[in-house]
Amino acid sequence: MRVLIIGGTIFLGRALVDAALRRGHRVTLFNRGISNPAAYPDLETIRGDRETDLDRLRRRGWDAVIDTCGYLPRQLQLSTAALRQAVDHYTFVSTLSVYPVAGQPNRDESAPVLTLEGDYSEEVTGETYGPLKAGCEAALLEAFPRNAFVIRAGLIVGPYDPSNRFTYWVTRAARGGAAIAPPADQPLQFIDARDLANFVLQGMETRISGVYNVTGPAARMTFGEFLPLAKKALGSDVHFHHASDDYLRRRGVDEFMGLPLWLKRASAESFMTFNVDRALAAGLRFRPLAHTIRDTYEWARTLPEDAPKPADLSTELETTLLEDFNS
Repeated sequence: MRVLIIGGTIFLGRALVDAALRRGHRVTLFNRGISNPAAYPDLETIRGDRETDLDRLRRRGWDAVIDTCGYLPRQLQLSTAALRQAVDHYTFVSTLSVYPVAGQPNRDESAPVLTLEGDYSEEVTGETYGPLKAGCEAALLEAFPRNAFVIRAGLIVGPYDPSNRFTYWVTRAARGGAAIAPPADQPLQFIDARDLANFVLQGMETRISGVYNVTGPAARMTFGEFLPLAKKALGSDVHFHHASDDYLRRRGVDEFMGLPLWLKRASAESFMTFNVDRALAAGLRFRPLAHTIRDTYEWARTLPEDAPKPADLSTELETTLLEDFNS
């Protein structure tokens, strides 16, 4: 198939390109050439900004487009208008953040999503990210009512992840010794970018349409189950001390980014327990978690010491937390 990928050089984009090439597709990239412009020198690449240069895609044709980087409804209105006659199938990578953080466990695709109100701001923040993505979905479904494939992705992990949220636990397990961790019974959901890419490509190839929650694993998992797997996969002597929500909160630890992936009880029960039955029925599959752990660790070892770590728990703060925990 002839596939147009909007983006294609960062994290999930790389996984999509690699999977598409392995599956024998002919790939064209459309991006600004800012991030990793030399990642795929042998691929046709159309340079341009999706807000001003979509005319460069006109009078071309592809079997399908995969859009990895739409954040504003206006961007989707522009791209769908430009590509309506150029592609037969439109995949949009959205997010589970379209759902309110507070909600019932096991929410499926029928659960209410966030909405944009009035003259909304286009500034993407923690508060606007979800509603804006929901607006993007609506714009796509209006333009491609029968041929839109909407991926509400959960936390994406694996090699090339710039966030350090999952990678923190992999490298912390490898370092060994005593480590502080969230409550052992906190639920946890994430998906390897390569598994997500395979599902996207499979859906594109079979012309799946509609909205899908896409995260993992297939069965409920907790921190208390994940961390021993990381320890075993890396042959580590790490010993995790699971602190309570109250203990972490009283000591000023920030949720999710300050202690990566930690969410207080109510938030974790609603936002780390999404129902993915529809995606599983459509063919979503997962590689062994040990493979994701080891591959992420091997990639992380190639990073420079001063590589940015948006999510992190400093060694100093962890030492203090452990001292208090054991006193």
